[in-house]
Amino acid sequence: MSELKGPCVLLVEDEPIILAVIETELADAGFEVVSHGRSSDALAELENGVERFAALVTDIDLGSLPNGWQLARTARELSPAMVVIYASGRRAIDFPHEGVPDSIMLQKPFAAAQLITALASKLNTTPIASA
Repeated sequence: MSELKGPCVLLVEDEPIILAVIETELADAGFEVVSHGRSSDALAELENGVERFAALVTDIDLGSLPNGWQLARTARELSPAMVVIYASGRRAIDFPHEGVPDSIMLQKPFAAAQLITALASKLNTTPIASA
C-alpha cells in the first residue's frame, strides 16, 4: 500500500543547511518536496513539469540568476494559480514592488510553523485548475 503524499512543493534555497532544515520540516508536515540549491535547476523543473507543483517556496537572493523574484514570475506565467512563498533575510523591502500578486513574504529567520501555516492557508484558498 503506498503512502499518501500531500501537495508537491518546489523549494529553492542556496544555503545547504537552511535547505535541508526547511525540506525536512515540509516533509514532516506531509508535503512532497522537490528541493534545489541552484535557481537554474529549479527553473528547469518548472519548465519541464510545472503541473506537478502546487507551490513554490523560494529564497530571493540565490547567488545567481534567476533570482527568487524572477523564478516566481516564471512559475506564475506557467501556472497562474501557483502558490508562492518568498523567504529572505534582506530583501523584504522590495516585496511590494517585486513580488507576484497574492504571494507571501517570510522574513528570515522564521519558525517552521510560520511556513507550514502560510502554505496551508494559501493552498486551502487557491482554486485548483481543472485538467
